[in-house]
Order: sequence, then C-alpha cells, then structure tokens
Amino acid sequence: MQIVIYIYNGMTMLDAIGPYEVLLSKVDITFVAKKKGEITADSKFAHLNAKHDINEIKKADILLIPGSTVGFVREINDKKVLKWIKKIDETTQKTVTVCTGSIILSATGLLKEKEATSHWKTIEMLSKFGAIPRRGRIVEDGKFITSAGVSAGIDMALYLVKLLRGERAAKAAQLIIEYDPNPMFESGNYSTAKSDIRKLAEKKLMKDAIKDLSLWEIIGNYIV
Repeated sequence: MQIVIYIYNGMTMLDAIGPYEVLLSKVDITFVAKKKGEITADSKFAHLNAKHDINEIKKADILLIPGSTVGFVREINDKKVLKWIKKIDETTQKTVTVCTGSIILSATGLLKEKEATSHWKTIEMLSKFGAIPRRGRIVEDGKFITSAGVSAGIDMALYLVKLLRGERAAKAAQLIIEYDPNPMFESGNYSTAKSDIRKLAEKKLMKDAIKDLSLWEIIGNYIV
C-alpha cells in the first residue's frame, strides 16, 4: 500500500502528521512536494523534508492533500500541481483531503458535482469549483473522502483504515495513538459554537492570513 502525502509551503502541519501517525503501520508513506527540500508550515516553526518532487511520483494507492490557513491559494493557482494531482488520482483507490486540501482538490475539477467538506471558514469556496459543500466531519463521495478542519484529519484517517483493513485494525490504530478526545470546551463545531467565539476565531484566522497580503488579495476574490 503506497500512500502519497502532498506537502507545500504554508501547509498546516497537523493536517499531514495527524493522518500520518494513524496510517503509519505496514504502509509505504511518501512525502512529495513540487520541489525537493524543506517545506515550512504555516506556523513558520515546523518543517518537513520532501525527498521527492512531483515529477518522480507517478502513482499512489492513496493520495492525501493537507490544507493550510492561506497557502492553499498558491496551490489552486499552480497548473503544474493541479495537473499532477489529476494524474495521480487516475491511479488511486482513494483520494483524500484534510481541511482546505479539499479546495485544492476541487480546483482540479475532480470534485465537480460531488459532495465535499472543508474548514468552516472556507467551505463555500468549494462551490466556486463546482463541488457541493456539505458541513460534516467526514464526507465521502465515491473514491473521494474529504474532512473538515485540521483535527478532522485524524478521524478521516481512522475511517480510511476501517475501509481498507476493517474495524479491528482501525480500533487498534486509534489505541496506538491513544486517541480518546474529551475536549475541555464545547466549541469545536461551527454549528454549535457561540457567535462571539465564531467572531473571535474569524478574527484570529484573518490576522494569520493577512500576513501574506498577496495571497489575502487572491483569496478575497473567492470568498467575497
């Protein structure tokens, strides 16, 4: 089983590493980027090393695309990356995304007229590329599995293990990482979070995103 995780500058680290920890057992996981070398996360503190570039990877059983705060905007405007994703998707059993990774996937046209989810802040961008936005932790439509923001990638990966190896294997993977969520606050879901918490979260996201003004101007054209 070959799993390819596409990484890029500005990605959210947990979007890739959360699923990686779940899927690690008995599979070949490859981190690939547009160019080999160091990839810097949106936090600017964490880094991953891409040992392969997209020209070297021709197929995958599973393709995973992580999201980002705003870095995904570069990816949806990169024709070379989008062409590569479409090419790899022709070979996959499942193509999966975390957070705004679904926006990147939708930009290829592969999610046209398919249901998908994303981070609550950007989910409506999916419709710009012909996808059907659905709020949900995990949304499956055919071979495509999309998951909501950041931490949802862990749930998506466990669901993927269940599909591929069965429920017992998924439960074992969950125990290995001791994934037993018991959140301190009931504010992790957009539909149930109070309005003042939503506003505070949106303010924080805008503050982080606006650090890259060039990308902020582009994303504004999609979400206005």
